[in-house]
Amino acid sequence: MSEEIFPGPIKVPLSIAKEWEKRYDESVSTIETARGVQKVKGFLIPRETLENVLKLETTAVRAYLGINDEGEKNLFFVGAEKDDAGKYIDVYGVGASNGINARAGEEAEEVVYDGTRPSPPY
Repeated sequence: MSEEIFPGPIKVPLSIAKEWEKRYDESVSTIETARGVQKVKGFLIPRETLENVLKLETTAVRAYLGINDEGEKNLFFVGAEKDDAGKYIDVYGVGASNGINARAGEEAEEVVYDGTRPSPPY
C-alpha cells in the first residue's frame, strides 16, 4: 500500500484511538430513529460481512456510511482495487441471482456487504 493513500501505521495505539474516538464523539450529530435519538459511536460488524468482502481478494476495502430503511446509521463494505490510472475503484460482490434464482440471460446483481448495526444500541 502506498503511504500517499494510507499514511501512518496500520496498528494504532489504544490511547491514540481513544483520543480519536473522543474527537469524533464531540463532533458527531444525532439522528432521529424509531427508537428515539441516536448518537452512533461505532458499529457491530458480523464476521460473515468481513469474510465476504475479503473473498473479493482486493488490495483494499472501502467502507461507506448510510442510513438503512429502519433509520439506523449503517456501514457497508466494498472491495477497492487500483485502476490503470492509480485510482482506487470499487469492486462489488455478486448477488444470489447468478444461482438457482437466476432467470435465463439475467446478469447477477452486484452487492455490497452490510449486516452492521449501530452501537449503541447494539
